[in-house]
Amino acid sequence: MTSSILNALSILTKPVGEVSVSQAHDSQQKALLDALQTNQVLLEEHLQAQEGEGEMFGVLAEIRRQAEWANEQVEDITWSFARECLLLLLALARHLSRLRESYDQESLSSLPADVSRRLALDAAPPLPPDVLSVAQQRTVGAGLQFAVTLGLCPYLGAGVGVPLGRRSVLGAAVESALRRDVPPSAERRLQVTASALLEISAVSSLATELFTRHLGDVMAALCQLGYRPPPPEGSAGMSAQTQGLNAEERRTCRKALQSLLGKVYQPIVIKELLVLQGGPKQGRVGPGASGGVGAVSGSRTPLAQAPAWLRRLCGQLLSERLMQPGGVQYVVRAILEGSTGGDSDWRKCDAVARILATCPQQSLTPEAYYSQVCPQVLELLHFKDKLTAQQFQRVATRAVLTMVEERSEFAQRFLLEPLLKPLRCCGRAPVEGDGNSSVQDWELTRCVDDVFKIFVVGNRPSEPLLRSLGDVVPVIFALYSFTKQNASHLRAPCQEILLWYLRQAESGQALALLRRLCGLEGEAGGGVAPGWQFSPGSEGGAVLTPKEPISDEDEELFERVSGEQWRVECAAQLLGEMKDSDLPANFFLQLLQELTSWTAEQEEEELEQEVDTSTMTLLELEQHLIGQVTGRGQKLALLQVLAVMCEGLPHTVLLRKPAQAMEFILAMLQRACVCLEQGGEGPVETQTLRMGMGLVAALMSADTKLSGEDYSAMSKLLPLLEQISELHPDALVKELATDLRAAIATHGAYRPGTITRAAQHHATHTHTGTGTAPGRATPTVQRTQHRTAAAAVTTTKTKSASTAHTQSKPAKRTAPLITEISSISTTTNDNRTPAAPGIPASSAEPTAASKEQLRVRGPSAGSRAPPPAGSISVSTSRAGSAGARGGPSGSGQRQEQGEGLAQGRLPLSECLLEACDPDVPTRAAALRTLTRALQERQQEALEAQEKLLTLFLENLEHEDSFVYLSAIQGLAVLAEAYPGRILQRLLGEYQTGPTSSSSQPQPSLETRLKMGEVLMRASRAMGELAPHYGLPLIGVFLGGTRDPDPTLRASCLSNMGELCQLLRFSLGPLAQELSVCLTALVKTEKEAEVRRAAVHVITLLLRGLSHTATQVLSDVLLDLYRALKWVVRSDRDEVAVLHAQLALEELDDVMRKFIFPEQKLEKKIVVLP
Repeated sequence: MTSSILNALSILTKPVGEVSVSQAHDSQQKALLDALQTNQVLLEEHLQAQEGEGEMFGVLAEIRRQAEWANEQVEDITWSFARECLLLLLALARHLSRLRESYDQESLSSLPADVSRRLALDAAPPLPPDVLSVAQQRTVGAGLQFAVTLGLCPYLGAGVGVPLGRRSVLGAAVESALRRDVPPSAERRLQVTASALLEISAVSSLATELFTRHLGDVMAALCQLGYRPPPPEGSAGMSAQTQGLNAEERRTCRKALQSLLGKVYQPIVIKELLVLQGGPKQGRVGPGASGGVGAVSGSRTPLAQAPAWLRRLCGQLLSERLMQPGGVQYVVRAILEGSTGGDSDWRKCDAVARILATCPQQSLTPEAYYSQVCPQVLELLHFKDKLTAQQFQRVATRAVLTMVEERSEFAQRFLLEPLLKPLRCCGRAPVEGDGNSSVQDWELTRCVDDVFKIFVVGNRPSEPLLRSLGDVVPVIFALYSFTKQNASHLRAPCQEILLWYLRQAESGQALALLRRLCGLEGEAGGGVAPGWQFSPGSEGGAVLTPKEPISDEDEELFERVSGEQWRVECAAQLLGEMKDSDLPANFFLQLLQELTSWTAEQEEEELEQEVDTSTMTLLELEQHLIGQVTGRGQKLALLQVLAVMCEGLPHTVLLRKPAQAMEFILAMLQRACVCLEQGGEGPVETQTLRMGMGLVAALMSADTKLSGEDYSAMSKLLPLLEQISELHPDALVKELATDLRAAIATHGAYRPGTITRAAQHHATHTHTGTGTAPGRATPTVQRTQHRTAAAAVTTTKTKSASTAHTQSKPAKRTAPLITEISSISTTTNDNRTPAAPGIPASSAEPTAASKEQLRVRGPSAGSRAPPPAGSISVSTSRAGSAGARGGPSGSGQRQEQGEGLAQGRLPLSECLLEACDPDVPTRAAALRTLTRALQERQQEALEAQEKLLTLFLENLEHEDSFVYLSAIQGLAVLAEAYPGRILQRLLGEYQTGPTSSSSQPQPSLETRLKMGEVLMRASRAMGELAPHYGLPLIGVFLGGTRDPDPTLRASCLSNMGELCQLLRFSLGPLAQELSVCLTALVKTEKEAEVRRAAVHVITLLLRGLSHTATQVLSDVLLDLYRALKWVVRSDRDEVAVLHAQLALEELDDVMRKFIFPEQKLEKKIVVLP
């Protein structure tokens, strides 16, 4: 019956093919009417010929009895044709529905037996009877298109949907061919078509064909039928447009519309609603926008504006779609689906974000809207698909930022608080009794990723955003500090978030935050709640867990102090990443200003320490002592931060501008002036003053001309220099301060010689690097700024450590900092000795001790005398290797290769005696020296090769590893130099001990194992000569596989595997012998270690031969494969099985390359004879 109905539908919708339209008719309208009438006549003839022969007529008769519109007399050919299409489609729908019901009942009754039979036959389940073939789907699609085009689209009101004339040229002909003056009315025709199509859509196979092409038209018809207000009474179109449509039918259409919108894929529904909402802003309609018909390519006239009732209805329906669960995702998918990237996608994302951020008028309250939409917006950040995630991330980021700017109160409640909730939980103490309130790994990871996407990637800073993020920055910094100690994927996003906040926040807020993070505000820098800590997570992130209590007070103090030190270092590393920002320099200068104020307060503290505490109560005394300890602790913390910044940050970050250098110098001179006012100046203040004035002199005498802005910044130094020239007791310092003041005041027009001499002295006593620095200062001045800052902080820290009464916090590089500054200050390129503290620069001359040191270092390179005959160079390995590679050739010239800083020469006899010394370090050093002499091909060592061979063999039996490893290295070098003679001797020692037939005992197992190591090292060193000298080694190792000791057998196999990788094609004659030996050991050996070694030999053999294995081992490859398979199946040792599996993988790679060689595009030129 299905085929009968589809055959009739095909007759009705087939095109007329006798003659072309232009030849047969005068107009397109008449051609269309004739074609429709012809097809109807053909259908009636076909039905009369088949009458009574099938069930189709019964179904059609049943539909005609139930539907009044099917029996009406129709004068309009187009409506008559559409009615016939609807009748056949309804008959097909009812027939398929009955078949499906019967199929479902039969499936339920025979389900157990049917499932068991299909499982036994491994067959797919049968197709349901309502599934249509491709040809049948094409026929149904044609029938639906005629039904919609002739029975639905022409009767839509103006502005409702897309008119037929805008879809195709034929659509205009259809509109002109209609007869609206004959019954039934246009509204009734529309209602009949819509009801029939909804009944057809009850069958899933037909619903797919209908909704994929004509969903927009059906929705437009239902909207018009259910919601279009009736025209005023007495109007001209009253009877023609509303005849036969009552309130109950309108209510039914409304319900049908809601049901249709609920069961169709929501993004498609949203797309069609947007099209229905259209208006003048729309251009032409693209394919598939509504009804599936393409737009006329040449039509660019804007669509008619949708009526007000339709715009309101579509807005309401869109708002309902948006506020339902998952509605945000549906809206985003509807607008962005099919996007391929580019600028248009960005505009679409911004438009969607604007839609989501705007509360619709249909919403009851803005709070209700944002409470439903905001969680869905955050969920857009968590998609895994790459393209979808990128688009959704754009929309979510823009929507969040727009809501924060326009609706900050709702965004704070429904967006930022849920977004930052895991971080806030880490920062506050848990509720009592809630012991499991830890934050999990996935929560922290998702939270950090979302914050990174919104704040850093979105990059639209605003006051609410910065305020919300600033509350959790200490927690993010604590997490960042934790990730710096572990391998975690959270390190990079945490660092980027912190850097973004420091760059975007106001300068005062950023500086206050840095002080808090470094612990300068009297607290631990915020971060996680007390008693909690971050621990490594199972997925590479972090998890918040309770701290384990520490009973030892010393260990607790160490953990606290080391944690503070690590936080300061992490903060310094963050500042080091801000190379293009002034924040590190501002923070550094702020700390220096605080250090200056601390110097001024020292005298007051000394007076406070003399307060009589005998009259205080216990509470007052406790508060007094706590205040003193807290103040000193903060000062030590300040010094610690300064020291870490000076050590960890380059001068290009600390003082990147000349104005910042001036601020630094100003702080140093202010400290010196404070000390001068107090009447006491120690070595620390003297050094600080000398550094500051020397740096000013270096800036004044620089090659680069200073600008007016630079001199304007220097003008702040004039009062301080005047104060120094009046108060300082040293005449030279007074003179320099006066000259500097005059030079600054005259903008360099007056520059006496004292300034140049002071600048030269300052440059001499600082580190001279090769890097360049920003600013206007010369490279010499730029390179000294950082060292000057470090020295200034270090000297102050030294003084504070001597006066503090509390234990200072241990810094990671406190002592090395002083040593580094001292060494840098006392080393110059010309080996001159600097002036001592307190001595003017003009009196700095080399002392007698320094001159003697230079003299003792030896003659110059050009006056070196050749070493005495019979001596061996004894030097460091660096000097020896450098000389051996870079020195001149010849035996006489090689004797000079060991000269260096720590150089000496010993006669050969003395080295040989020390090689027999009972002292282990002396003996090992002598063996290393002799080995190096052989490597450098020194003549005396080469002539004494027999003595050295005997010496190395004797030391090979020594029990100390330092000695026998040195002997092994010496024997390997000796065998590399003389492989023909030395290898034979070593082989004899390895097999049976000394070659002489004396009654000496056989070598021990340890000695033979050591000798095997010597042979292997020698084989590796021979390189390309290994195939020539390695064949005797194979024979020896094959014989060793029969040794009674399993350890030696395993050692021989291991050595043989290493050697086989070097021999390559030379293994051809030994392939059978190797295969027999290895196969026998694999199958018959009782010791697991030996079996493992045998299987490993096969692995190394295949790995070394690689693609040439099929050539070298062509005769034995099958035997080796069977042996490996036997191990995998039968061996009980797991390690041996693992080795066999690795060998099979190597063999698999070899065979794949052999069977499927790599395709190469190459040209071959053949010269014919």
